[in-house]
Amino acid sequence: MKRLISASILVLAACASAPAAEAPAQAWNTLTGERPIVIAHRGASGLYPEHTMMAYKAAIAQGADFIEPDLVMTSDGVLIARHDLYLSATTDIADHPEFADRKVARQMPFGEQEDWWADDFTFAEIQTLKARQQFEGRSMEYNDTLDLVTFDEVMDLVLAEAEKGNIVGLHVEAKWPSHYASIGKGLADPILDAMKAKGLKEAGIPVYIQCFEPPFLAEVAEKSDLPLIQNMVGAPYASMMGLEYDLDAMTTDGVGADVSYVLGKHGQPTDFVARAHDAGLLVHVYTVRDDRPDAPFTGSRDELKVLFDAGVDGIWADFPATAVEVRGK
Repeated sequence: MKRLISASILVLAACASAPAAEAPAQAWNTLTGERPIVIAHRGASGLYPEHTMMAYKAAIAQGADFIEPDLVMTSDGVLIARHDLYLSATTDIADHPEFADRKVARQMPFGEQEDWWADDFTFAEIQTLKARQQFEGRSMEYNDTLDLVTFDEVMDLVLAEAEKGNIVGLHVEAKWPSHYASIGKGLADPILDAMKAKGLKEAGIPVYIQCFEPPFLAEVAEKSDLPLIQNMVGAPYASMMGLEYDLDAMTTDGVGADVSYVLGKHGQPTDFVARAHDAGLLVHVYTVRDDRPDAPFTGSRDELKVLFDAGVDGIWADFPATAVEVRGK
């Protein structure tokens, strides 16, 4: 039976950093009637290299309700915040001659890729790397100056905010858990054990666990009562990978839907949110970017407004300040 997210967590997330002139709760078309959450996608990744402490701190300062750490694991079992298993796109590893011979090919969903892979390196080796902005057109000012961070450090950040009276949640994504399971290093227990050790529940930190892989979410459901989000591969990749999703059969608390599910090619809302809500599912949507609005929108504010009006329960944003601003209006 589908587990419903507790009202206390929703209220807690809704109250974090609330603008003074927020629209009343009954104005929202969300599943619960509460205002939708703003999820800082890899932190304020539009401004700073993703998954760095600077990106996370900026997102919190901008009023994000949740920050999103994507988690991968090093060869010695340390959880670090990286979106991908490979390291070349977001770090300076290619400039480290001592690691030149560690570049190897692996099979990925769309073909073979040669790169450096996080789980081939110890945490001590990872600590020698610096972060880089991977998207052209964004500031490169902080490239090669910021450290890669651990999950423990991310949790310490939100706990410190909580001590100051500012509750910021964690929207945690497990990356490629099937790969880690195949090498005998499952991600579920390390992630859950780390959060328990830090006392997130006792500190009142709201947490979602998200993943694209249903078996991982099923494992977490057996071991925890945390709300779960089933991420959905967007078009056209879902059809290319032979993936089909049945909202009525979902056993998670919500879905993490690509924008293409929620908005049609002309920018009009589809019936996706209504169908998900009818199935008792929250709808969190990824990803709105100020510098790369989805067609046919020419600006992210218009896209955000349509998404909020469509009744989504949360939005991942690379520029969380913009999402907070639009929501506040």
